[in-house]
Amino acid sequence: MDMALKDNFLRLWKRYFKTVEPPLVFYYADEDKKAESAKVPKEHRCIIGDLGRVRHGTAMKFDAETIGCGGALRYLGFSEAIRPDFEYFLSYGIPGKMEGERYKKSPETVINMMKLLPFFKAPSKYIVFKRWDRLAAEDEPVVVIFLASPDVVSGLFTLANYDREDVNGVFAPFGAGCGTIVQYPYLEKDATHPRAVIGMLDVSARPCVHANTLSFAVPMRRFLQMVENMEESFLITPSWRKVSRRIV
Repeated sequence: MDMALKDNFLRLWKRYFKTVEPPLVFYYADEDKKAESAKVPKEHRCIIGDLGRVRHGTAMKFDAETIGCGGALRYLGFSEAIRPDFEYFLSYGIPGKMEGERYKKSPETVINMMKLLPFFKAPSKYIVFKRWDRLAAEDEPVVVIFLASPDVVSGLFTLANYDREDVNGVFAPFGAGCGTIVQYPYLEKDATHPRAVIGMLDVSARPCVHANTLSFAVPMRRFLQMVENMEESFLITPSWRKVSRRIV
């Protein structure tokens, strides 16, 4: 990690986004002795809730044994398995056996959706989450994750589209909360024109974040371009100042 870049972004972030918490990052590693290992779960545990500690400054690492959700195992690249009868779980369930989430209209809809869903295999044993201001020179973040209010997300959204000729610099795919901050932006990192991802729209993950919070995740390669554009973009205009006055 370029320490000059790290400090420069923090300076610009404070200038244009005031006291909003800095973003998180993640990367994969075979070991990271400075990151705290997550505890082996005793029951289902949403990884979005675990990130609360990271947001407060604690670097954490997770592997296949310490991720407490089968969906997260898949969306973070540690398992390709899907729970039995997933098509019923995501739709209307099975009477007397399983209550469905009703996020999709029918099992057939889920089956056809699953044919289109991407998958990747975690390249190392651990996925490590850190807050931006806790990054060290040896760290190599691949995705930057903002958990922020709609006003902040609007600024990030506009910045991500600032130097693009098309209108799709950001997208909001249907998926689990962890999928929209890990899987989708991770897969975007190798695209010719990587996009940012708006997420945390998953109803099941919403209780793990503040009511006024959405996520905005962007591959590091694209993030670097966004940082370069900050001081010449709309962020220096009266239009943004009107919005930034109400950012807390």
